[in-house]
Amino acid sequence: MKLIDNNNSKYTRFSVKSFNRRQWAGFFVVLGSLFLVILALVGTFMPEQSYAIDYNHKYAAPSLSYLFGTDELGRDMFYRTLKGLALSIKIGLMAAFVSSCIALVLGTLSAVFGGKVDSCILWLIDLCLGIPHIILILMISVSLGGGEIGVTIGVIATHWAHLTRLMRAEIMQLRNQPYVHVARGYGHSYFTIGRKHFIPHVLPQYIIGLVLLLPHAILHEAGITFLGYGLPLDVPAIGIILSESMKHISVGMWWLGFFPGLLLMVIVLIFDRVGTALREILDPMRSQK
Repeated sequence: MKLIDNNNSKYTRFSVKSFNRRQWAGFFVVLGSLFLVILALVGTFMPEQSYAIDYNHKYAAPSLSYLFGTDELGRDMFYRTLKGLALSIKIGLMAAFVSSCIALVLGTLSAVFGGKVDSCILWLIDLCLGIPHIILILMISVSLGGGEIGVTIGVIATHWAHLTRLMRAEIMQLRNQPYVHVARGYGHSYFTIGRKHFIPHVLPQYIIGLVLLLPHAILHEAGITFLGYGLPLDVPAIGIILSESMKHISVGMWWLGFFPGLLLMVIVLIFDRVGTALREILDPMRSQK
């Protein structure tokens, strides 16, 4: 694109090609995060009247009045889907944040103290990874009586292991650095060294790991609600919506499962891409490209 300055007859060039990968990644992080925040806020504060039962408009096909159509009770599937996605994002955020905090603490303890502490934490990691996530979430959720709290705790208890290994590996490399030995020689405790050196160093990896945990947490929450566990059937969760749509797809009402599933996939992909974009921003080698 060329802009002509009439005063000095010189050309000023501006091109999107001048953006490097880090600038494009930052643009996508802002845009994607803004979209997700708006979606979560709209769904959270949406009144129940928006997707209330209306028997006069049962099984309405997608139209300008009903973008995603209506179900067997005449409920607007567009607003019901937004409400379900907001709930999934809420559970995913809580689960990913707590899981990442657990990973940071356990990874730091394992790397710093070593010995029996390291062996115990590694045993817990192997135990968690040795059981399929969906089965472990179901066991924990059912044993806690289901509900939003049971589902959230189940997701938390199964999503910390991989990030713990990453934090442990990063901090073990730092522990052998000369400045850490010098700090220990001056009498500084590992707590002080961790607060001033370890945590700031692994903070970028922690943030990226936190964001990349979100799509896994959302999909696992949707998976167990799809199977009929965890949340009550009257809650507009995205897994329940997809489960209810299965009995209607075979008779031609494809919109009941297509649009909620498509929007869930878009949300998960946005979270995944935001995590990848953060890696582009925080990685010094990638940021120079």
